[in-house]
Amino acid sequence: MGNHIEDRLESLGITLPNASNPAASYTNFVIVNGLMFVSGKGPTGKPKGKLGSDFNTDDGYEFARQTGIEVLAVLKDALGSLEKVKRVVKVQGFVNAEAYFEEHHKVLNGFSELMFEVFGDKGVHARSVFGAVSVRDNLPIIVDSIFEVEE
Repeated sequence: MGNHIEDRLESLGITLPNASNPAASYTNFVIVNGLMFVSGKGPTGKPKGKLGSDFNTDDGYEFARQTGIEVLAVLKDALGSLEKVKRVVKVQGFVNAEAYFEEHHKVLNGFSELMFEVFGDKGVHARSVFGAVSVRDNLPIIVDSIFEVEE
């Protein structure tokens, strides 16, 4: 099995960080019947604030992309290789936003488009996005994700 996904990351200028540790009493992931459920992750550097007041949609897009990189780090740490990802199945984004903010979908595109760039057609997924009154640590976005993987 080659490392074409790692090569793709390099061509995108992405270096994966070490997988971040859970923020409380839970694990980074659970694998059940070939599905890997990744716990909610936020953007690199733990920025704080809300979309609509502290950050705009473009900022949110970048935060969602950074969150995708954090999730990729968990996948690589858990599986040993991103080549073991068969499919991105489902993504749920929780955008910490003001009540009037309406571009949650554009924010989560930062995550979704990264998954397509990295995994190609295997990166196209179902998704939901929600506006949240608050999220842990006042992060601008948290993303839950589910992957089909080789065990």
